[in-house]
Amino acid sequence: MPKNLVRLEDIRKSFNRNTVLQGIALELHESEVIAIIGGNGAGKSTLMKILTGIYQPDTGTIEINGERANHLNPHGAHERGIYLVPQEPLLFPNMTAEQNLTVGFRKNKHEVRVESIKLIKELGWDLDLKRLAATLSIAEQQQLEIIKGLLRKSKVLILDEPTSTLTFSETESLFKVIEQLKNSGVGIFYITHRLDEVFQISTHAVILRDGKITLQGEIEEFTKELFIQGLLPVGNEANYEDQFEKRIAGHDGEEPILRVENIVGDGFKNISFEVYKGEVVGLAGLVGAGRTEIAEAIYGINPIKSGKVFLDGKDITNFSINETVNSGLAYIPEDRFLHGIFSISSVRNNITAQIIKRHGLFTKKKAEEQVANQYIDRLKIRVSSQDDEMKSLSGGNQQKAVIARVLSMNPKMIIMDEPTRGIDAAARGDIYSIITELKDQGFSILLISSDLEEIERISDRIYAVYQGTCDVCLSSDEMNAANVMKAAFGTYEGSDRAHV
Repeated sequence: MPKNLVRLEDIRKSFNRNTVLQGIALELHESEVIAIIGGNGAGKSTLMKILTGIYQPDTGTIEINGERANHLNPHGAHERGIYLVPQEPLLFPNMTAEQNLTVGFRKNKHEVRVESIKLIKELGWDLDLKRLAATLSIAEQQQLEIIKGLLRKSKVLILDEPTSTLTFSETESLFKVIEQLKNSGVGIFYITHRLDEVFQISTHAVILRDGKITLQGEIEEFTKELFIQGLLPVGNEANYEDQFEKRIAGHDGEEPILRVENIVGDGFKNISFEVYKGEVVGLAGLVGAGRTEIAEAIYGINPIKSGKVFLDGKDITNFSINETVNSGLAYIPEDRFLHGIFSISSVRNNITAQIIKRHGLFTKKKAEEQVANQYIDRLKIRVSSQDDEMKSLSGGNQQKAVIARVLSMNPKMIIMDEPTRGIDAAARGDIYSIITELKDQGFSILLISSDLEEIERISDRIYAVYQGTCDVCLSSDEMNAANVMKAAFGTYEGSDRAHV
């Protein structure tokens, strides 16, 4: 019988009041490749960080090679033969590729270099070890991380979305190495959103949803349809059309407010879609699919390499952010604390900041106060005073203040990136009501959300982004949890390919 490499029993983990893992039990044996599949926030990364000692579980038991390994730390995990190849490369940018490989190794540097060159040759990759890590492409950085894991001859290898930046030929080379490792007795946890890969390289599969394992077994027991069913949230049959009326736009010669034509940029390619007046268009997809990259390129944060963006008929391709804002496009970023608010400034200053930037300082403080009051009342922002510091507000009220600042500019179109991220249920309801009210007033919204229920609930149409492409559009009568989930995982086979 194959040796038991890892046994996890009743692993639970919460962050403040947010429960992330709810009693996970999982085993990994020699020569097994367990695919771990789950939507955004399912708990995949948290589980693996517990196994590698980055996080400590609240309760539960960890056994490695048959021995208890509670209170594990990263050094202890490495000593026990566990290595995580992260999705986002963790390299020292001002060091060469070779220097990055030798960091933390007790082996002779020459030996490490010889082994590295041998691995690169076996993989068929073209990686120059003399180059600075900062000059490597994302794909090359990912290759370097994979080689770091292989060099350590780990008995348990964790691969987190390892093919997300690799070409087809690079991916095929990696799969050959995984097969070799499997044959040599290495156990692998393989986190992926690509269901085709699961059937190609895995021996077993585990589906995580809301911090629980909903399905697990040998790969022969699964189909793509079974994967999708296991990923769907409980109660996905709920119908919200009575609360959020769906609109059909784009008929009778109506011109779109936003028209995106075949744009290409970092993290996405050949993206085309339209948004009409008074319409909420959802941009669905998994984390890393390219949704935020698309939004930032449209807004002017990152360059568009080819293609066109039109706002109300005007070409705004590669406008600066100031030019984009002045043209009538607003953007509410995903990370409001880092990019959306001035945390130590007052609520009033946060709401009026963009008006002041465009029109200059108010000649009278009273005028500024009137604008702030208007939106505090309109959006029901809970404050004791306009002079309250933004950081003193709850997450939901901070988000309302960000929306207020955007609305004060009277935009033609608003991009909302994860507008309910990190806020409680009551505040979510308020944000949904605001979005509905804006739609009724004729505002157009491009909504990016990782919440399956949310994007299905609010959107009039949904475009699904998968691995940087966007070729599925779900109309209101085609929107349901199963179709959105399938599209996000690249398995939707309906007749409704994206049309603009």
